[in-house]
Amino acid sequence: MFAFGYSALPVAARLLFSERISTPLGSVFFHLKRKKRASVLNGAREMGPPGSEDGCVGCEGCTEHLYCGGAATEVLKFGARDLHPASRLHSSPGVVFLLIPGNPGLVGFYRTFMQTIHEAFGRRHPVWAVSHAGHCVPPDSMRTTADCPRMQIEDVFGLNGQVEHKLAFLREHVPRDAKLVLIGHSIGCYIILEMMKRDPELQVVKSVLLFPTIERMAATPQGRVMTPMLCRLRYVAYVPVFLLSLLPRTVKAALVKIALRAVDCLDLSIVPATLSLFNMDCAANGMYMGGQEMRQVLGRDDPTIRQNLDKLIFYYGATDRWCPVQYYQDIRADFPSGNIQLCGKGYRHAFVLDAGREVAAMVTEWVRDAVENS
Repeated sequence: MFAFGYSALPVAARLLFSERISTPLGSVFFHLKRKKRASVLNGAREMGPPGSEDGCVGCEGCTEHLYCGGAATEVLKFGARDLHPASRLHSSPGVVFLLIPGNPGLVGFYRTFMQTIHEAFGRRHPVWAVSHAGHCVPPDSMRTTADCPRMQIEDVFGLNGQVEHKLAFLREHVPRDAKLVLIGHSIGCYIILEMMKRDPELQVVKSVLLFPTIERMAATPQGRVMTPMLCRLRYVAYVPVFLLSLLPRTVKAALVKIALRAVDCLDLSIVPATLSLFNMDCAANGMYMGGQEMRQVLGRDDPTIRQNLDKLIFYYGATDRWCPVQYYQDIRADFPSGNIQLCGKGYRHAFVLDAGREVAAMVTEWVRDAVENS
């Protein structure tokens, strides 16, 4: 969700950076000519063509752009970059960590978080994150959608399409016998529960659900603010996004830093990803998905939770306006034997802003025994 910034800019910029905007936009009906993207900060890299592995340096991870379900997708990888049997000489892939992001589903937000987990396990296990369909700025050689109709998932930018998009990614890029540690953030938690329900044969070792928006989103404090805009006024928001997209990249970077200046220990690795929010396609796809979240994320999926309770770890925020403490209390009462925790360290919903390393350290300890025994 658009929960990665603070409103220190005019109203137009708030549409991109306010913690209120925790959901994305819709399919864009026009395409802007993409300008050559220059690096703004150290560590920001130009991405290669579809399926490329450019920009991979040591243990810093690498990004790839590809089509999945007919939509442009960005994958951030730490560790092995190809898990197919031919490249593994038919050996078992072992444990694979797969992160499903919140909304906006930009994998660059999670770089520090993922790197910390990868290093905590001695770099033995691949740690991957897959963006939401259309929540990325692909290279100039790619369009937002593929030309081949048979590859496309119906309404791939919508909430249901995003679930199918993740399942398609697993089918295409992760061997069926791989043991999975799924990590979800925000709406990514809802997507993980749906994945486990739709494909119960997935070899899931653990699923970690961080700040989970898995029920009654429109009824939350942030949901009540955002539902009217995302469901009825979405197209109005396109205007400021379009205007901001015309600014030079250096100006956009400066705006990002101003918007995030209230964050004391800001992780600067998120800034390049934040610049993607100025892209019309990326922003519109985020808002479109967000509107569907408000309408479709209603009752909690208790049957799926009950069936997989021993594999699930829930972590709720104590001051989270997207999943209030009452939701934590409710699920704790209904599933007293579950591993359901309430944050006591003051981490925000958008923890990647300043606590990616700390949250990753907790996740590592939660799943260590399960991973080492798999």
